[in-house]
Amino acid sequence: MTSSMNPAIVATDLRKSYGDKVVLDGIDLMITEGTIFALLGPNGAGKTTTVQILSTLINADGGNARVFGHDLTREPDAVRALIGVTGQFSAVDNLLTGRENLTLMADLCHLDRAAGRQRIADLLDQFDLTEAAGKPVSTYSGGMRRRLDLAMTLVGEPRVIFLDEPTTGLDPRSRRAMWHIIRALAAEGVTILLTTQYLEEADQLADRVAFLDHGRLIAEGTPRELKRLIPGGHVVLQFADQEGLDSAARTFAAGTRDDAALTLQVPSDGGVGSLRSLLDQLDHASISVAGLSVHTPDLDDVFLTLTGQPDARASRPDHERAPAR
Repeated sequence: MTSSMNPAIVATDLRKSYGDKVVLDGIDLMITEGTIFALLGPNGAGKTTTVQILSTLINADGGNARVFGHDLTREPDAVRALIGVTGQFSAVDNLLTGRENLTLMADLCHLDRAAGRQRIADLLDQFDLTEAAGKPVSTYSGGMRRRLDLAMTLVGEPRVIFLDEPTTGLDPRSRRAMWHIIRALAAEGVTILLTTQYLEEADQLADRVAFLDHGRLIAEGTPRELKRLIPGGHVVLQFADQEGLDSAARTFAAGTRDDAALTLQVPSDGGVGSLRSLLDQLDHASISVAGLSVHTPDLDDVFLTLTGQPDARASRPDHERAPAR
């Protein structure tokens, strides 16, 4: 990855309300150039509103933000020249072919004819759409449409890309293909702000993650740092017989045994040092283990603990879909 320590996006005390509904209640963000930053939270937390503000689609009610030093309010055109946006729903034209959609974007980006043709050819190849380039988009699969949508965002070679739930509705193979593309963009130095309902996606992709809840940032860090906030890591030891389980239970007094399954659950952070210590204790006590599995908190656990939300995948409320203005 070619990330630097230069800030690409800096936001301070961003605020936004729709009527008496506060959507953003003073959030601060600092996103480093060439990194993937994931913004997570329950439906209605303000994720899409944040993207809309930072991409100049709507104005904040308070606070300020800069993209590569350009103020969103005073220099919106300069900001727009640096960014690309891929929204929750594909913005492709079904009546046009894939190539025609990209040509339209090249014209909007004022690329000359030769440069436009070359850029389109490169993107069709990069997104594995060359064979389908002459077909109407109405014939494309969901994954192909999403790849074309992102390719259109990249025609103008933006330095910052906002991806608002880019893999919603895709099958697992298409989702992983999109992950590969996102990682490749970051490796080339593009800064990516990602919102997603798939916490595994953030865990797989993001350099840093921030959790929004009720319009406030409640936690931020690397996925590893955030998972360390949550207790509950453990190692499950599987035994071949009752004698082995009894011996282990005496050795690890804090463990929780399951006699029916012949397992012992031992608290652990899952780190190499902890596992080495546990194995040394088993060896010292001459206890044979039939199997071992490590369980550590994931971002789903972090999400549930921090927000108290049972499900992140409900429909987005009206204020998160408010029209740009």
